[in-house]
Amino acid sequence: MRRYQDFSSLTAPSTLAIVLLFALILITGCGTGSHRAAAPPSLPPPVPSAEPVLLFNGTGTSSTDVSAVEAVLQTLNVGYITADSPQLNAMSEPQLAGFKLIIIPGGNFIDIGKSLTAETTGNIQKAVYQGLNYLGICAGGFLAGNTRNNSFNIANGVQFKFYSAEDKGIRKTAVAITNADGTIIEHYWEDGPQFSGWGDVVSKYPDGTPATVQGNYGSGWVVLTGVHAEAPESWRKEFHFSTSIENSHNYAAKLIKSALEKTVMPHF
Repeated sequence: MRRYQDFSSLTAPSTLAIVLLFALILITGCGTGSHRAAAPPSLPPPVPSAEPVLLFNGTGTSSTDVSAVEAVLQTLNVGYITADSPQLNAMSEPQLAGFKLIIIPGGNFIDIGKSLTAETTGNIQKAVYQGLNYLGICAGGFLAGNTRNNSFNIANGVQFKFYSAEDKGIRKTAVAITNADGTIIEHYWEDGPQFSGWGDVVSKYPDGTPATVQGNYGSGWVVLTGVHAEAPESWRKEFHFSTSIENSHNYAAKLIKSALEKTVMPHF
């Protein structure tokens, strides 16, 4: 049996056609060998915002937590604009990309997801991939994962679980987190997530699961925390904290600065 076709009897046009056919097969074969996930498409040119931070204060968010985040931003002298659910839903991709950082605070992540359109969550996902930074606090941390309920899904498809205190029936408490530099700070926690499976671990809960993580999604810098370092005194008064509220607020400022400036924090 012959292994190779004898082309000597073919005319020149036929030979050329076969050569071109082989070349096409080779090119096609190389193209199908790639299994990389498709990146979100490039966005139109961004529309620069007058302020660097977009703070979401829409349906499902805790108004008290929004105010607490605002207080930290004001202490840092960082300019921001707030947007409720209809306003965020009305923003285009270029408008979102014009901000340096979007902050999704604490609240009810299911209600937040329901208040936003699928187009909006998709726009935010694409904007983060193209360079918009993201800070998710508690509910905002859940929404960075795959909640299967209209989330932003900027954590490689990971679905985040509640910190283990939830399994014991504890809904809110003071919790001591250990930072990568060895410091321990007690923060207010309420129905917050832990972030196993994604990012570099900046701090850990007492059970060793990640309380704060950081990492890239495309060109965007993402910081997620399951505790409320920004919590006001009114939230803390029913619990005993061994560390001061100033320590917690300084930690909240550190998280905002990291997210805004794409600064890598010490991690395990």
